[in-house]
Amino acid sequence: MTNKTDTLTDRQLVEKVLTGDTSAFATIIKNTEALVAQIVFKMVDNIEDRKDLAQDIYLKAYKNLPGFRFGSKFSTWIAQVSYNTCLDYLRKKKLVLQDTVHDDGDEDLPGINNKYSLELNVGADKDIFRKELSGILKTEIDRLPVIYKTLITLYHNEEMSYDEIAQITQLPEGTLKNYLFRARKALKNSLLQHYKKEDL
Repeated sequence: MTNKTDTLTDRQLVEKVLTGDTSAFATIIKNTEALVAQIVFKMVDNIEDRKDLAQDIYLKAYKNLPGFRFGSKFSTWIAQVSYNTCLDYLRKKKLVLQDTVHDDGDEDLPGINNKYSLELNVGADKDIFRKELSGILKTEIDRLPVIYKTLITLYHNEEMSYDEIAQITQLPEGTLKNYLFRARKALKNSLLQHYKKEDL
């Protein structure tokens, strides 16, 4: 059975929540829980803490909803609340957001705007290649530093723009692009290190 709030826009849902309609907030959770989960799962390893953080994120979102003015997409705002909540958690736990990655002068590297620039040089059909690689990629992405795997998830999985990710993470766009390039490079190197080329 379809909930009457399921077909409402984000703006309509927010307006309903602000008038006390709890079912509208339940719809907001349903619409955004996959995005929130992507961020929490990439940033936080502890399973129990993930559950608490997800609850905390939606409590913060509910509390701060009156201050949201649609200056950005609603999903971007929810993602920002999620990112900042996880960031606070990592700081309190004194966990590292970004491991030190040594590169040889990559500040101005080509191909930074290419969404799929892993450059693995595989001649297989693109769809088959992606399907077979998905499990391997997930494993290797999860081995990356927190900030790298979070950015890759937002950019590739959630298909967010640089501007949206910059709003979420508060990183300058130049830094964001550099981190994304380094993340792809680290991922490519990890893939080539852990798997024989014929396996890819």
